[in-house]
Amino acid sequence: MHNYLDIQQKLQLLELKLRRELLLIIKDVSPDSAELAQTATLEDIIDYMPKVKLANTELFTQLMKLDAALCQLDLGLYGLCSDCEMDIEISRLIEDPTEQRCASCQRKYMREHRLELRLSH
Repeated sequence: MHNYLDIQQKLQLLELKLRRELLLIIKDVSPDSAELAQTATLEDIIDYMPKVKLANTELFTQLMKLDAALCQLDLGLYGLCSDCEMDIEISRLIEDPTEQRCASCQRKYMREHRLELRLSH
């Protein structure tokens, strides 16, 4: 999993999948937006989604995590926990290549933010 090309390929496949999902959602919003889902940069897509009231969706969250993972990969920081900076467990990265926290920090985050998380659903 720590092979740069393998990780990059997994993230690219995830990006294609998320772009297809976005296309299905926004094609009804505006005919012009279909091109955006296919050709715009990930950053432009993320900037666009709040404008069409899609910032509170799971897709938006996934795109944000994907963008973070791609940036971390470019910086050589992929696989490090965003909270403690220790290695994220391989099993977590295999399950979700955009994972941002190790299991310990994720549990802590969930405990500290459980009320916020409940209110957002």
